[in-house]
Amino acid sequence: MTTPDTSQAAPRPAPGRPKDPAKRAAILEAAQSMFLEHGFQGVSMDEIAARAGVSKLTVYSHFGDKGALFAAVIAHHCEQQVPPELFTPAPGTTLRPRLLGIARALHALMFSPEAVAGFRLMCAPEQLDARLSTMFWEAGAGRLQAGFAALLARRTAAGELEVGDPARAAGQFFALLRGEFHTRLLLGCEDVGGFDVEAHLEASVDLFLRAYRPGAAAEPGSRRSR
Repeated sequence: MTTPDTSQAAPRPAPGRPKDPAKRAAILEAAQSMFLEHGFQGVSMDEIAARAGVSKLTVYSHFGDKGALFAAVIAHHCEQQVPPELFTPAPGTTLRPRLLGIARALHALMFSPEAVAGFRLMCAPEQLDARLSTMFWEAGAGRLQAGFAALLARRTAAGELEVGDPARAAGQFFALLRGEFHTRLLLGCEDVGGFDVEAHLEASVDLFLRAYRPGAAAEPGSRRSR
């Protein structure tokens, strides 16, 4: 098993030197393309710098090492598709529309070509590495689920939901959104036409709300009532 190269670092510019946002964006774009094309181990910081049109020192000054750049690429893509504002407090927005908006953004992210390619890449035998997989999870789905869990905790405190374990409930919500279609897509199944995304998302949100509405835990037959 190959260990990710996350320790290489170059001398950095003097503290306080302003970073160029345009160069940072160019580095992220170049790194995303190259990681998807060649995998983590198949790309060097020199090659990323060359594609981005910057020096290697500039890449290191923005991200420190290749592992940090890999995590930043994942986080950046997730934030583009699922802005952090979707999870921030919005007491004036009723719960179902809020969850449905989040569901649409998460589904678009999960089913984006970049995300699908990234999942396939991470599952390739030559890419299997516990440390790299942890970085992939924590910068992407793990961070998003943590934001959603915090939203569930706030809505529970407000009396709109009854969620005893927000982290577990967040994982369940994400699993509902993926459904079988995501697995079929990862496997490359061709017969996926006619899938009604909006109907799937609405059904998933409604199922989640029924499971965690106040009082649902005490209903006869509920495992949480036993």
